[in-house]
Amino acid sequence: MAEICGVKFKDYGKTYYFRNDGLILHNKLTVVVETDKGEQFAKICEVNVKNLKNFDVDSLKPILRISTKADYNKYLKNLRDAKEALFYSREEAKRLGLDMHLIDSSFTLDRKQLTINFIADSRIDFRELVKNIAAKYRARIELHQMGVRDKSKEIGGIGHCGRELCCSKFLNGIDTISINMAKNQGIALNPSKINGTCGRLLCCLSYEDEVYSSHRALLPKVGEVIETKDGKGKVVSLDVLNKKYTVLLDGDKKEYEIE
Repeated sequence: MAEICGVKFKDYGKTYYFRNDGLILHNKLTVVVETDKGEQFAKICEVNVKNLKNFDVDSLKPILRISTKADYNKYLKNLRDAKEALFYSREEAKRLGLDMHLIDSSFTLDRKQLTINFIADSRIDFRELVKNIAAKYRARIELHQMGVRDKSKEIGGIGHCGRELCCSKFLNGIDTISINMAKNQGIALNPSKINGTCGRLLCCLSYEDEVYSSHRALLPKVGEVIETKDGKGKVVSLDVLNKKYTVLLDGDKKEYEIE
């Protein structure tokens, strides 16, 4: 019976899921998988995944084989050639006057497609660039415009916490992050405190947002006048995580807790 396995194309990349039709696999084993772009060299990161929802095993593309020495040598050659292709593409983009910064490039294992990631501040007409690259490398060319979060994920780095960036370490996807998440957690809205190395709001603001939001819904608002067991008073501060609030009663402050 077929099983689902997770693979990564890059050590810090997203996990993708494929069908295993009877191969004996284990974590960190390298394999060749079938994708829409062509055959890809990948590394197993999850074996016999059971807890995925809305995944039809039969609809997944297959893991074709455990990689051979020939596959690995081809993969290494593709890495070298992709670097050369990136250098050529940058020179071509510069010659054509395109305002874009090319980040990295990669060939599929079978060299049917060359993918180049780039960032730009606006839309770019890169049709001439694609034509020139395709003529040189005889492959299908995909130019993919990345956001600044994607750039940080690709490059990696160290966050404010002193640990490796979450996006390049373990996050498979990046959820929508809003300023309300920082407000919910009582964090000062200082860009140097709430923005990551990418210049966007910290991904980790979302980790505890559900807890903070559910607790805050139980608490009164700061400035609200409420009735307590000790009389009527004004709410002056909140301890959202611990579900506590402080009320000013006749000049004295008293703390209360939501049961």
